Amino acid sequence: MARSQFKFLYLLLLFATVLAFEAHAEQKVTKGDWDIHYIAFPSSFLDADVANSYGLQRSRYMAVINISVLDNTKDDKAQNVYVTGTAKNQLGQTKRLEFKKVKEEQAIYYLSQLKHIDREVYTIQVRVQRGDREETIKFTKKFYVE
Repeated sequence: MARSQFKFLYLLLLFATVLAFEAHAEQKVTKGDWDIHYIAFPSSFLDADVANSYGLQRSRYMAVINISVLDNTKDDKAQNVYVTGTAKNQLGQTKRLEFKKVKEEQAIYYLSQLKHIDREVYTIQVRVQRGDREETIKFTKKFYVE
């Protein structure tokens, strides 16, 4: 098995494990023919080699936000889009999220990091664009220092 396939399978297993701890069975929003999947989890869940390969910082105070967009009319084909976002805490402080595109085989996902303190709640708003089309999703997440 090629190294990139192994890393991708490792990430899928990691994300599945993280999802098992989430209160919701599936975290996605359907907007027309797009299924926008999202997850936010502690960066400390990542293996050091995986984090390094994606340029992610591992820290008890850092989260990873993962967004993927699939076309639900074409066998869930990954979509090449532009992703931006913000994270707003309960004090009204807003942080801009910078997403990095990751492409492996047929998968495309967008990763960003968010620094937080223990038990900090953020409302995360993500904008997905391709051409003239723009969709926005919003979700709330409470982060813990592990």
